[in-house]
Amino acid sequence: MEACTCDVLCPCIMLADPTGGTCTALVGWHIDRGAYGSVALDGLNLALAVYSPGNMSAGGWTAAMYMDARATAEQRDALHTIWAGQAGGHPAHLIQLVGKVAGSRVVPIDFTTDGKKGRLKVGDAGIAEGAALEGQQGQPITVANHPLCIAPGFPAVIGRSTTASFNDFGITLDAAGQDVLLSPFEYAGP
Repeated sequence: MEACTCDVLCPCIMLADPTGGTCTALVGWHIDRGAYGSVALDGLNLALAVYSPGNMSAGGWTAAMYMDARATAEQRDALHTIWAGQAGGHPAHLIQLVGKVAGSRVVPIDFTTDGKKGRLKVGDAGIAEGAALEGQQGQPITVANHPLCIAPGFPAVIGRSTTASFNDFGITLDAAGQDVLLSPFEYAGP
């Protein structure tokens, strides 16, 4: 799930300039089933707060990482290795766009989605809730194969936030009524 400051549909995912010139996003991942080597990651959550000073494809992002408080030290190390890009795959591509890591925290992360609605609560730092927009025949509107995505190979459901706020490490977000994307994901390392 991703909630950001851009209007619906966020132009950043098509490598265009953000609606307001900059983009701030709160992104969350829930791992249904997964592992890093022999370390099981089933049921854990991870979140990222991102500020982009302009076109997201130009990089220079400021980012903060949040790992699930339920994770053991070994699981936190695995999550950090994956999302810091050290295990390769799609996270390695995304981390190249980060110019500054503002910090990281271990916090309770509550993340629920049914593919049409989502709720992400990141400790006391932020919350995002949103729901899909309806397209033809009441089906969610989707976009697939867009160049800047958090879930390569899966269509993203386009929605609108009912609330989206965040404030930590100098990154702030206040974007109710703005863009939300919901999508399953599958990452595999080298």
